[in-house]
Amino acid sequence: MRPPALDGSQTGLRERAAYPLRRGAWGVRGRLLVAGLVGVVAWGMFAWIHQLRGGLAVTGMRDRVSWGIYIVNFVFFVGMSYGGALVSGVLRLTGTEWRRPITRLAETMAVVALVVGASMIVVDLGRPDRFFNVLRYPHLRSPIVWDVLSISIYLVGTLIYLYLPLVPDVADLRDSPEVGRRRRRLYGWMSLSWAGLPAQRASLDRAMRIMAVVIVPLAISVHTVVAWIFGMTLREGWNSTIFGPYFVIGAVFSGIAGIILVVAAFRRAFRLQDLITERHFRLLGSLLLVLGLLYSYFSLADYLTIGYKLRVGDDALLTALLSGRYAVAFWGFAIAGTIVPILLLCFRRTRTIPGIVVASLLVTIGMWLKRFVIVIPSLALPVMPYEWGVYRPTWVEWSITAGAVAAFVLLFVLFARFFPVISVWEIEEGRDRERQALGTEQERGTVAGRRVLESSDAMGSEK
Repeated sequence: MRPPALDGSQTGLRERAAYPLRRGAWGVRGRLLVAGLVGVVAWGMFAWIHQLRGGLAVTGMRDRVSWGIYIVNFVFFVGMSYGGALVSGVLRLTGTEWRRPITRLAETMAVVALVVGASMIVVDLGRPDRFFNVLRYPHLRSPIVWDVLSISIYLVGTLIYLYLPLVPDVADLRDSPEVGRRRRRLYGWMSLSWAGLPAQRASLDRAMRIMAVVIVPLAISVHTVVAWIFGMTLREGWNSTIFGPYFVIGAVFSGIAGIILVVAAFRRAFRLQDLITERHFRLLGSLLLVLGLLYSYFSLADYLTIGYKLRVGDDALLTALLSGRYAVAFWGFAIAGTIVPILLLCFRRTRTIPGIVVASLLVTIGMWLKRFVIVIPSLALPVMPYEWGVYRPTWVEWSITAGAVAAFVLLFVLFARFFPVISVWEIEEGRDRERQALGTEQERGTVAGRRVLESSDAMGSEK
């Protein structure tokens, strides 16, 4: 897939955005990518069907360790979704101009990650039909009911938040002769009779601002509720009042890392180097650095207070994390997922596009390990004076996890096959504002020059 070079005009920008939507634009490599992703997802579905037939006994979960990597994946993907929504919402509310080429990718990640993360709850159930019991017999004192309600509302909010900025772009595609008839029907239905009128633009801008205001506290509440599922229990490692903000900061940390990886991938695949420049990566890298330092502070505060009080049970948990059976995962998160990325982002020599991408990849892996460290060791810790619980994920769990990751990528690819991954009309709007600002500065300079000339002529005449 070789999209055309950008010539700086609005026509060239629209052609660049619409090129991946043409028939045959993805070529052999694109088809092989989709086929490979579909194959991995199919293998994950096969593993899930095997689990439905054999029950949760085919997994590594038992009565003592009843949550496994399914819940780890759930917390991880929901955190990435929250990070994408928050970054886009905050940048829109603050009127940051450099956000324009990357907001759609962030908003898409919010939806895709949430869909994949929520599906992990269904997979974690031995009998998925029992999910409806939460809706039929809700217990309002249960944090799980809070979680279901908040994620459902958040999913609707992220879909609306993604859809609204798409309207002007799908209206352009609706009138484009280069897309097929079926797609033009789809785009015509989605465009809501958009004609670019001033009243329509004003309504769209108002609706987007309202959704940006709504999505930020909604995302915060969602991940806070996810944290309360753990924090409302009396288990060692979970019984903490800091879990709410701790999870929120961790979600933004991993979300920004996910945005950087997604932006880097589409920048390379769609040749968007002239729209998504090194400046975007440096600014996102700066945000990642700030969130990394904040998350390091929260991690230190959490483990320091546990270690200082060292209640019964906490000593065994800290020993298992620092030097025991979970030490590899803990130090992998602490060193490879936190310290090394912070060092890469601190120094100018490594604060380049490759360095920032590597740091983001390490953060993504490290934050998955961190979720594993949160979920598994506390469940494996003996509640009664018996031996530790043992949890080893089976091929079924790893297969479903691989299928979830492949589904995350596949949904992104399918979105890029039907919709522009950059917001064309927002980029055009930003360019128009730059031209207007430049014209205003030139006019001011001309007026000031005239005044100087007039004053010099007046002084000459007086002499």
